[in-house]
Amino acid sequence: MTLLDVTPTALQVLWLILVAVLWIGYLVLEGFDYGVAMLLPFVGKNDKERRVLVNTIGPVWDGNEVWLLTAGGAMFAAFSGWYATLFSALYLPLFLILLGLILRGVAFEYRGKRPEWSWRNRWDWAAAIGSLLPPLVFGVGFANFLIGMPLKNEAILGGSATAPLFAGSFLGLFSWFGLVGGITFVLVFLTHGAIYAALKTKGEISARLKKLALKLGLISAVPGIVFVLGANLRKMLPGQLDSLRLVAWIAGILLLVLFVAAIFFIWKGREGIAFILTSLSIAACAVMIFAHLYPGLGFDNTGLKVALDITTAASSPTTLTLMTVAAGILVPIVLLYQIWAYTVFRRRLGVENIPDDAETPVVVGG
Repeated sequence: MTLLDVTPTALQVLWLILVAVLWIGYLVLEGFDYGVAMLLPFVGKNDKERRVLVNTIGPVWDGNEVWLLTAGGAMFAAFSGWYATLFSALYLPLFLILLGLILRGVAFEYRGKRPEWSWRNRWDWAAAIGSLLPPLVFGVGFANFLIGMPLKNEAILGGSATAPLFAGSFLGLFSWFGLVGGITFVLVFLTHGAIYAALKTKGEISARLKKLALKLGLISAVPGIVFVLGANLRKMLPGQLDSLRLVAWIAGILLLVLFVAAIFFIWKGREGIAFILTSLSIAACAVMIFAHLYPGLGFDNTGLKVALDITTAASSPTTLTLMTVAAGILVPIVLLYQIWAYTVFRRRLGVENIPDDAETPVVVGG
């Protein structure tokens, strides 16, 4: 069976779009706090400055991670075949992401438990490393989805039924394009985080972050262009729709234009506009990626007897219907809560807002 031998239903297409929207929320919101945490050991000259940086993301970082859980849960419930194959194929990369998330969470909670500089410096480095792993692995992973991850059929428990399994290797994921994807995601998140931190701080530290964001943005543009061209000039999978190729090209060009505009505005000292533009650029990147994931979900199905695509990986119509009703009720509530949280913690921070008492714990909870 080739891709799209069966026409996808409206619910299947809707849920692929909703999964893409959830990933956009995660990449935009978690992207900037990954960037801030990665910059923590390099930008803060003393403990007060580092505490300012931590407090810019303190009330929101754990809430931002909910988008990843929601995106993963939506993939599991709406496209169980997609979810199962991804986790079997990318077990070790996903373990590295989990390790990074645990490391950064523990680092934020523990850095304020003791006043010694050496103690806090170690946890700051742990937060930076823990925040580096997810964007690096996600960048490599999405690049491989764009190439098409090879699959093969394998018998289930020695029987006649077969299941699609990953036909490649862990090291094979790190092709030149996979590495470009990882580097691009890291650099873009660093730029995004520096702009956000500049927007949320004041005084000398904000001025320093603006200069750093400008440099990071210029550096990020090079692998970003290669990533966009590599994604759109690659050999298209059989059955890929011409209209979606056009959407991917438009989204790719748009993300580059938006990112260059963000660099211009950070150069002009307009960090608020620059942050909106980098957010839109990351959203456009996700649109480009998911346009290429339809209908084969990022797999090279040539080695399969039955293609794993949006129709064969989807859950039952009843499941998708119930999920649509639940999403219509719960997603607006989550959005309203997050808007409220960002509104409450909208003020800029400076070293003068940090207590002189070195033993005062840093507030990091949501």
